[in-house]
Amino acid sequence: MASRTKEREKHQIQFISTPIYSKDKEKPPYTRFACISTLSKKSLTVTSLLVLLFTFLYLFLSPTSFQSPNSIGLTQTQTQANFTCNGIAPFYIYDLPACFATDLVDRCQFLNIYVDTCPHVVNQGLGQPVTSKLGPSWYGTSEFLSDMLFHARAKKHPCRVHDIDAAKLFYVPFYAGLYASFAFREGNHTLRDQLAVELVSYLSNKPTFRKHGGHDHFLVVGRTSWDFMRISDPNIADFGANRLLYLPELADVAVLTIERHPWEGKNQFGIPYPSYFHPKTSDEVVTWQDKVLESKRPYLYAFVGGARVASEKAAVRAEIINKCSASKLCAQVTCKTGTIGCYDPAKVLATLRGAQFCLQPPGLLFTRRSTFDSILAGCIPVFFSEHSAYTQYEWYIPNEARKWSVLLDQKKAEQIEEELGKIPLKEVESMRKEVVRMIPQVTYAHPDSTKPGFRDTVDMALVQLTERVERALEQEQTAVRVD
Repeated sequence: MASRTKEREKHQIQFISTPIYSKDKEKPPYTRFACISTLSKKSLTVTSLLVLLFTFLYLFLSPTSFQSPNSIGLTQTQTQANFTCNGIAPFYIYDLPACFATDLVDRCQFLNIYVDTCPHVVNQGLGQPVTSKLGPSWYGTSEFLSDMLFHARAKKHPCRVHDIDAAKLFYVPFYAGLYASFAFREGNHTLRDQLAVELVSYLSNKPTFRKHGGHDHFLVVGRTSWDFMRISDPNIADFGANRLLYLPELADVAVLTIERHPWEGKNQFGIPYPSYFHPKTSDEVVTWQDKVLESKRPYLYAFVGGARVASEKAAVRAEIINKCSASKLCAQVTCKTGTIGCYDPAKVLATLRGAQFCLQPPGLLFTRRSTFDSILAGCIPVFFSEHSAYTQYEWYIPNEARKWSVLLDQKKAEQIEEELGKIPLKEVESMRKEVVRMIPQVTYAHPDSTKPGFRDTVDMALVQLTERVERALEQEQTAVRVD
């Protein structure tokens, strides 16, 4: 308990980073939602009847056949005709009340006291298109909007079914990340947790949820698990977190998060931070992979980031910044308040593409968006903690860490150039090819592309979720036979 408390104190809630500051930042956040519990029984009855009527008309008057997506090798394109939902169970998306999703998007100006997040939630969470030489599939995507991106992609996914009885997997599209940002200033814990409690109440009344206790359900939270695991100890700062992931009803629900709790997250699964590339076709992916492999890399290593304070990890990062600034072998983009370098996708990608290795020291958190920017740039990640990737993204990374990355302990971190410089060039090139091979699976395809021709982050998650559900149901059936 003491170690968990110590770790929790190290992790403060992170904010969506952007140079665009909100004109309405002085306005207080609106945290009182008119949601399930505040609706009258009469309105619930009328709403339920309308939903039933609409469902009846949709099911019997609309076509319900869907085609399946394509499966390819990670660097090879195959024909669309060969693709099926092989490995992905038919999944159903709950049509949640607006307070759990669209209401939060509509109140984007209140999501953050420091910045205006409205430019980020446009285009289904992709953000604003990047006007640069990168191409039409590049966007200024926020690192904290995986919940929106996953939902947008899932809504048009060929393996989605609209008949709830035909589903084996159930997606709860709660924009938990937006709500965490929205309510973190609420001092009253009951009010801060309100929407999370409302969600559990909503799900608990669903026969589909009760049938297997949530084992076949999943949700995507757009922030780190720490933002949903507030410890009930008045002597510990809560940093604005709520208790969504401590609610017992969700104990068996799969939670997809950009950073899972390394020790308590048994039902948490790491998914990649969104980066800037959202291709519609496999041709775009292959073209980018070729470009990355051909990139000239005059620098041994690179670092994109800023200094951190009030953290034991800050010392490692400070040392890296100092070494990089003084070395001709290092390319650097320093993130400082009021500067835009770190938020310029073209500049970030150009820097990372010019280096053999990209340093990924922990900050206030173990994980970094820069890890996935580096993969996108074909730059070999260098980690300083196993919790920065290896215990986080098992669904997306090779089993053998050495094939695609480098892990340096504190002693070796003090001799970065010597350690990286002694890796044979042939091994470096092999690692780079493995990193480039990973690009499709850590990329969020454009949500308007129903058949992108490659398996992206969402597809990979659906495959793993399907396997998880099948194991759970098999164990359930075995237990019944034993009884």
